[in-house]
Amino acid sequence: MSERVLFSVNHPAQVHLFKYAARELEAEGFETLVAAREKEMTVDLLSAEGLDYVTLTTESDGLVELTAELAKRERRLYNLAREFDPSVIVARLAPPAVHVATALGCRNLVYMDTVLRPRTVRLLYHGLTLPFVDDICSPPGMDFHVPFGQSHTVGFQELAYLHPDRFKPDPERLRAHGVNPDATYTVVRLAGWDAYHDIGEKGLDTDARSQLVEQLCDRGEVYITCEGDLPTEYDRHQLAVPPHLVHDLLYFADLYIGDSQTMPTEAALLGTPAIRINSVVGDNDMHNFLELEERELLYSYTDGTAAIDRADSLLSDDDAERWERERKRLLAQQRDVTEHMVELIRTGGND
Repeated sequence: MSERVLFSVNHPAQVHLFKYAARELEAEGFETLVAAREKEMTVDLLSAEGLDYVTLTTESDGLVELTAELAKRERRLYNLAREFDPSVIVARLAPPAVHVATALGCRNLVYMDTVLRPRTVRLLYHGLTLPFVDDICSPPGMDFHVPFGQSHTVGFQELAYLHPDRFKPDPERLRAHGVNPDATYTVVRLAGWDAYHDIGEKGLDTDARSQLVEQLCDRGEVYITCEGDLPTEYDRHQLAVPPHLVHDLLYFADLYIGDSQTMPTEAALLGTPAIRINSVVGDNDMHNFLELEERELLYSYTDGTAAIDRADSLLSDDDAERWERERKRLLAQQRDVTEHMVELIRTGGND
């Protein structure tokens, strides 16, 4: 009987994180299944990628609702895993995945690259998860103490799907959806800031957002991707491509700007100038952001006005090739995260 791997996916970005590993394992004879949470376009992405999945819960709003959803997800994940009988559960660090794996006596392999705020939330979350972790992968500078497991250092988790061995940008995929990859355009991301790890933090306010979009429109097309419903005043900026092609859109963009945490990293790793605006930015920022800033692939701000000024200067920069040069230098020092992930699954955590 072939080994089985269960992937737990709570967010669209996690579809990308695990999709190549799932495909590679299937090609080797493993059976794989995704336990999905309906959030934004998660299910659409799973379908587009051709991955087998079961939907467990739907995104909830509010702390009480989120807590109830978490409990429901853990119960349903347990039932699904008991039936599927995986040898390993692969997930982002979350209570359901590690609790279910422990209860059923199978391994868990988890990924984490987010600093939880405030400190009370971080301590509670880590207390509910880390004692149950078998293997955790995180960037340099993030030291997770797992009493009974192993820690593995992985640079940019986004390189599970954006490493050049995995992602090949194709301008024709954009042209098929009415986007001219040779024209000047900007991608804007508006995050929701309502997740448990975003408590007390915020992104762009309404005035800064309006000023930003208005100014960017003077320089070319603007495509907006939004967590939740896109505000009606931006209907004409609706994302022109299906969600699974957003990285093609980012690669050929002249600029990315937004208040999310994942997409600016994706843009920078694709060689697209990236601007990040939110209250998380500061002296204690995460290692990945600091490295990208040091290489001038990413610029981080708490102030919308300063970010807008930077956007204007970047769109006026004539040396577009320097972004690609710096990207190649960075990637030469990074590992293929999917290759490492598959190796950890195959070898039981011994890399």
